[in-house]
Amino acid sequence: MEEETRREAEDAGQAGLAERKGVSRREFLKIAGVAGAAVGVGAGFGGLLAACGEEETTTTTAGATTTTAGVTTTVGATTTVSTEAEMGRELKFGFLAPITGPLAGFGTADGWCVDRWKEYAAAGSLVTADGKAHPMSVVVRDTQSDANFAGTVAADLIQNTKVDILMAASTTDTTIPAALQAEALGCPCVLTDSPSDSLLRGVGPDPFTEYKWWRFVFWDNKALMNASIALYTDPALSTNKVVGCLWPNTLEGNDRRAFYDAPLKDNGFKIVDGGNFTPGMEDYGTIVNLFKSEGCEILQGLMFPPDWANFWRQCYQTGYIPKVCDIGIQTLFPTTMEALGLQEGIGICGQSWWHPTSPYKSSLTGETCAELCVEYETRTGQQWTQPIEHYMLFEWAVDVLKRTSNVDDKEEVMKNIASTKMDTIVGPIDFTSPVTKGSTEVGKRNFPNVVASLMYMGQWVKGTTQQPWSTKVWPYELLVVEPSDAPMLKKQADPIILPATTFK
Repeated sequence: MEEETRREAEDAGQAGLAERKGVSRREFLKIAGVAGAAVGVGAGFGGLLAACGEEETTTTTAGATTTTAGVTTTVGATTTVSTEAEMGRELKFGFLAPITGPLAGFGTADGWCVDRWKEYAAAGSLVTADGKAHPMSVVVRDTQSDANFAGTVAADLIQNTKVDILMAASTTDTTIPAALQAEALGCPCVLTDSPSDSLLRGVGPDPFTEYKWWRFVFWDNKALMNASIALYTDPALSTNKVVGCLWPNTLEGNDRRAFYDAPLKDNGFKIVDGGNFTPGMEDYGTIVNLFKSEGCEILQGLMFPPDWANFWRQCYQTGYIPKVCDIGIQTLFPTTMEALGLQEGIGICGQSWWHPTSPYKSSLTGETCAELCVEYETRTGQQWTQPIEHYMLFEWAVDVLKRTSNVDDKEEVMKNIASTKMDTIVGPIDFTSPVTKGSTEVGKRNFPNVVASLMYMGQWVKGTTQQPWSTKVWPYELLVVEPSDAPMLKKQADPIILPATTFK
């Protein structure tokens, strides 16, 4: 009965991920949370529709999967295998993502990622180092954008679903709980998409401690700060070097406060700190008036999309629009930019970490980043978005298990994670490289548990032409305007002053 209840809770949450694939660009700001989702790879997203009362049966050469509302049953293997290979047991991949709640923008690409992972698996079982062919399944759980709930569902995936590898992405509200549970419960875990040093501060006092059960690929706060200062000092921009700072009272917000303070001052900038505000507040009038009275021609910050929409609207109402706007999280998603309006988002910048012009390819299919973006837009009808980067988690997990001779030996699986050396859609991952403290070099370790990925400054401009990586002309287009820490990217344009600035 307990298992049946748990499976029903998982199936109920599948509707949330299915709906994410068709949600409007404005609706996601209002989405409320539901439970997690379990997606059998053989069933794909037909299983998600079943949670809404539909039924789909998928038959392959190795078995069948039937999904009915509330129940998912997998019979036999879900992938095609060679008759020469001995069949091994099913491999389970767990995936944590904020499908609903204020961080739902990060989850917009996850339905697509899971679809692509499913299709890779359906083309043939995974042959591991012992020569056995293993069918695969992916179990997706919604964190509801809540760190405590993320910890709960991570533990459930490890202890009850018994995943072979736990995957997680999207801010420290997801990655910290996943890392803590993996370490406590002894489950191999791969992570991406949150500042690496913020993650490390959340799991222990010393970022140079080597943890056993998880590894992480992403950039750190130094890379963020480098991108910001490169933007503020770009010859194309002329400002009074007064920076209004929107740093919330969160782990990542306080880390910005710590990392940006000295470098900004050392480069001749004056900081006007808006204070430790609480995410979710409605009235930002005091902060807006402070920035306006202090003449802050540069705005730097970190805000969830619904909070930023409120703040930016109040800036317009008060008559305060800076020359340069550098905002984290909000600027990652075309959906949130369009939600601001067709003019209010033009010229806004943000630290960015994945782009269609990246020179990397999928280790699973050989597709380029541009080709993946076209495929994403064709399939979803939505503009490409940076969390397509999450696709790399499955690239990584597959590579690990291909090198594993005993999939039941978690120690061996984790050893192979910790010795990864491969290329992915985010670039090289080399955990065999020495730890170089303070390095932002892509593909190399800068902490024992971390390999750095690229960071650049992007700017949203009005879409005017169809790009090679898009299926149409979109209202907004993200351009690379400052790739100082990402030499593999080409600068597409000089940054511009916000057209609506009140500083003339």
